[in-house]
Amino acid sequence: MIRLFKYLKPYIWLIVPLVILTYLQVMANLQLPDYMAHIVNDGIIGEDMDAIYRNGGIMLLITLGGGIAAVGVGYLAARVATGFARDIRQKVFEKVESFSITEFNTFSTASLITRSTNDIQQIQMVTIMIFRMVLMAPFMAVGALQNAMRNAPELSWIIAVAVVALLAVIVFLFIFALPKFKILQKTVDKLNLVTRENLTGLRVVRAFNNEKVEEKKFDATNNDLMRLNLFVNRLMIILQPFMMLLMNIALVAIVWFGAQLVSDGSVEIGNMMAFMQYATQVIMSFLMISIIFIMVPRASVSAKRVGEVIDTEPTIRDPKKPVKLAKSGRGQIEFRDVTFTYPDADSPVLSGINFTAEPGQTTAFIGSTGSGKSTLIGLIPRFYDVSAGQVLLDGIDVRDLRLKDLYSQVGYVPQKGVLFSGTVKSNITYGNEKASTRDIDKVIKTAQASEFVKKLASGIDSDIAQGGANVSGGQKQRLSIARALAVKPNVYIFDDSFSALDFKTDAALRKALETETRNKTVLIVGQRISTIVNADKIIVLDEGKIVGQGTHSQLMRSNKVYKEIAYSQLSDEELANIEATGKETK
Repeated sequence: MIRLFKYLKPYIWLIVPLVILTYLQVMANLQLPDYMAHIVNDGIIGEDMDAIYRNGGIMLLITLGGGIAAVGVGYLAARVATGFARDIRQKVFEKVESFSITEFNTFSTASLITRSTNDIQQIQMVTIMIFRMVLMAPFMAVGALQNAMRNAPELSWIIAVAVVALLAVIVFLFIFALPKFKILQKTVDKLNLVTRENLTGLRVVRAFNNEKVEEKKFDATNNDLMRLNLFVNRLMIILQPFMMLLMNIALVAIVWFGAQLVSDGSVEIGNMMAFMQYATQVIMSFLMISIIFIMVPRASVSAKRVGEVIDTEPTIRDPKKPVKLAKSGRGQIEFRDVTFTYPDADSPVLSGINFTAEPGQTTAFIGSTGSGKSTLIGLIPRFYDVSAGQVLLDGIDVRDLRLKDLYSQVGYVPQKGVLFSGTVKSNITYGNEKASTRDIDKVIKTAQASEFVKKLASGIDSDIAQGGANVSGGQKQRLSIARALAVKPNVYIFDDSFSALDFKTDAALRKALETETRNKTVLIVGQRISTIVNADKIIVLDEGKIVGQGTHSQLMRSNKVYKEIAYSQLSDEELANIEATGKETK
């Protein structure tokens, strides 16, 4: 947790007055028993009303000052802690945004959500307690102990015994509670995971009538979390009644032994009463410290988990000496002897990949599931970095380009259409906020989305739910394509982006794209032969290697893998028509 305290630097200007106010609050609390002892010892009560009013007035002023200081401490502590938590949360969010796919595979989505919410909340709560209680406790303990020994040194052993007993219980709780705190946060992660999985897969759960199975999974995790919380809270609950018992025993002991000292004339009755107040303050101070010692372990677990995210250095980042792309760049993509192996994998997913995708041409990739198609095109925008070889954009290794410059050249449409909560317009202009209404209408038309967008109540200003939950899969894909077109890049990547479209819409969309992407480099990953049949170059992948390159006609004559895929999807008559006309029959 200490390493996160560097984010407190912006709040030093608040921490200084906070410390001063805390000191004033402590001093006010320490002064009151002395005035009370003075009034009792001097026999003022019932005799000198002026002295009572004078001393009582001073005590009221001290109490008022202490109250104001306490309010100030509470306000400043809350301000510092919430600002501190906000900055850490911002830092975590920024770091997660910089993560590559490799880092996302290290931290699960559920874990990142827990770390950004529950864990940071734990840190915030402990920070408030540190500034409100722990900061005051040492001042209070030392001051009260000094004043207690000054008033009745003969009774100081009672405080020592009480403090030792309290510390023994704290150590006991610390030993048994700390391991549970670590398990507790992991169980919160698991609960988040189960909940998120159930919500995102709700349709599948209902389709297979598996509500009871999911309920059992959730109940198991939920009950684990309940048992852990019960165990920890039962341990913690011991502290308060024990503290009250200890304090009352200490007070009884002070009165018992103090009465004998008063009787002997060794201690004045006012001093004994003041000693009781100071003993209470000492025990309360150690209680405050004990509470933070109990809370810190859980917060330290949370701080460690948050620190792991902040300290993780992304593997994909800007080069130290970036190369600038020429303004005349056209978007040529070249793979030179590219090999790629996933982290911790035993064998490469791609090996010996060599090809060039020229501007003004469409390069398509096809192959069986798991052949490495999506992985290959993911190397262009640096979702991963190659293990060996080079990926070049206009002759420059993509690793030598600033990520911002690289992304500005690439319009990427993912395999699964992803939309953000907002409107149709905000989703289309996500990569180009300066896009005009005319540009938006144009890309919507090209993406074959005009028909359904016009039917929406507010057109392009119609709401889109989180994840595009209120539109169909095909509509999501078309809006994702429109979003990529709005960027106006030199390179377009379509990662099986037409799979949710019917054949008629697919054909119309590809025809419209030919005009829109003229003189641009277009790369298409396809599962259907009909989607890629008119590509200028088709690259056939099998087990991570290129086993064929050429046009549809060339591959049908010479490539066994491509022919198998073609005959598995199209009839002899359809293939003959394609061969004859160069176009898919409708």
